[in-house]
Amino acid sequence: MTARHEEIADELRRAIDREKYTVGSRLPSESELATHYGVSRGTVRQAVAALTSEGLIGSRQGARRVVLASRRSQSFEELRSFAQWARAMGREATGHVVAQEYRPATQEDAVRLQLSAGTRVLHVLRVRGLDGEPVLLERTVYADWIAPAVEPIEPDCPSVTQRLYDDTGLVFAYGEHIIDAVAAGAQDAELLAVRRTSPLLRVRRVTTTREGRPVEWSDDRYRSDAVSFSVHNSIGNNALARKTAG
Repeated sequence: MTARHEEIADELRRAIDREKYTVGSRLPSESELATHYGVSRGTVRQAVAALTSEGLIGSRQGARRVVLASRRSQSFEELRSFAQWARAMGREATGHVVAQEYRPATQEDAVRLQLSAGTRVLHVLRVRGLDGEPVLLERTVYADWIAPAVEPIEPDCPSVTQRLYDDTGLVFAYGEHIIDAVAAGAQDAELLAVRRTSPLLRVRRVTTTREGRPVEWSDDRYRSDAVSFSVHNSIGNNALARKTAG
């Protein structure tokens, strides 16, 4: 049986996800929450402590807690696939391949995937969604050695990462992400159902195996009204590096 404080914590998570409590707003006080849920303040403190440990709310002593993030934010503290992240939010990840073809590796492909220019690589254009709503456009280039395993995967597979693990044992172990903003082009706008020139969050990433062998590199474009990114750091550990645009 689920403990009462866990049920309350889950209800608060869902309320934050639905933006009943938006980022930057304050939660009701402990006494207000206790009255609302018909429990003791101690039970409320346990629920609030769980959300604090997850980085969803602040923990300033003596003050009402401030909402810092929602589970709709994607953290780079750990490497997770789109489908894994969606499941963590209680959402359904969807996917559809728009185009897929082999091409000779460009100079950029060769550098990012550590291949010789002209090597045959697999380009895949895929639309990803949350509960059927398009939120992400992936332009992914797969290295020659893994492309034959990617090619036969059905176009609507919700998680290529999971399928590659099931079929080949491949684990995506490390990722480097470069984040910036771009305006939606004609194809972006059509596939993501936004207006042309709408702002998109772009993440260019290279993913490798545990041994450091590049598997894929991708230009991912997210609808800025649907997804945000968060980085939790401290004075002793900062996973986010600031770089000049280029």
